[in-house]
Amino acid sequence: MKTSTLARWIVSIALVLAQLAAAAHAQDARYPVRPVRLIVPASTGTGMDYLGRAVAQALSDKYRQQVIVDNRAGAGSLIGSGIVASAAPDGYTLGIASTSTIVAPLLQEKPPYRPLQDFAPIVLLSSITSVLVAAPGVPAKNVQEFIALLKARPGQYNFASIGAGSASHLTAEIFNRAAGIDAVHVPFKSVADVYTEMLASRVHYLVWISPASLPMVRDGKMRALAVTSAKRYAALPDVPTVAEAGLKGAEVDTMIGVVGPATLGKPMVSRLYADFQDVLKRSEIRTTFDRQGGEPAVGVTTADYTQKWRSEYELYRKLLPEIGLKPQ
Repeated sequence: MKTSTLARWIVSIALVLAQLAAAAHAQDARYPVRPVRLIVPASTGTGMDYLGRAVAQALSDKYRQQVIVDNRAGAGSLIGSGIVASAAPDGYTLGIASTSTIVAPLLQEKPPYRPLQDFAPIVLLSSITSVLVAAPGVPAKNVQEFIALLKARPGQYNFASIGAGSASHLTAEIFNRAAGIDAVHVPFKSVADVYTEMLASRVHYLVWISPASLPMVRDGKMRALAVTSAKRYAALPDVPTVAEAGLKGAEVDTMIGVVGPATLGKPMVSRLYADFQDVLKRSEIRTTFDRQGGEPAVGVTTADYTQKWRSEYELYRKLLPEIGLKPQ
């Protein structure tokens, strides 16, 4: 090939690439030009769903384009999160992510996605507290009495979860380890079954995310002994934090954020981050989040969220084998 021909060929390719880049930039500037799908890898009524719907509605108003919540529950979030991981990196398929998004693949021999490699973390929406709730038949009235009671009878008390490896299971295990207590894990398939067994005091306690645990406390039949967040929970202002009760090591929140597929470009990530931050600053979003036991993560950067994502992964990667949970 002659030098002049090669030069013209190179220039032509460069022009095509420049045109494609300009088209992509123009498309990003007009984003979104069609409805955006927000995958929630959990059923309706859950904390993830509640926060996801709140921000989706606010974004729909901002964009004047529909942001559709698509609940894809199942397999501990593997189904919904797997859809996000394999989606086209164009900003039109995003996903709500939580602790379960990280934990679920750690329990699989052949997971459908890898938490660190297959997602682009975009924005942390909130970190939601969990609540230590005691059944009516448990006589302890505070955390210290509760720990003393369980230590006096190791292995004779039990705690509920909605499945091995779920946030309700792992948060309780973190509490148990910090408190130095030995209790039996009892997994259930539904919250209704847990409520029935807790009322009968056949299940003695749970440490659940606030949206799920608060209804069990509001009727006065069960006692909230502590919250796992660093600050007190607005809906239960008289309930101490675990740190105030002397258990700093039991502090743990459930991260709820938004992710996209790993190859989502940095310009789109930056655009989405700015849009979500705008929504999180709204007073109605703060009110909605407060009801769920968390506050909007205003100012938490994408880099901060990515680091939190990696830290959670390392926490649970080490914890799971220590409590006897292995990939299957």
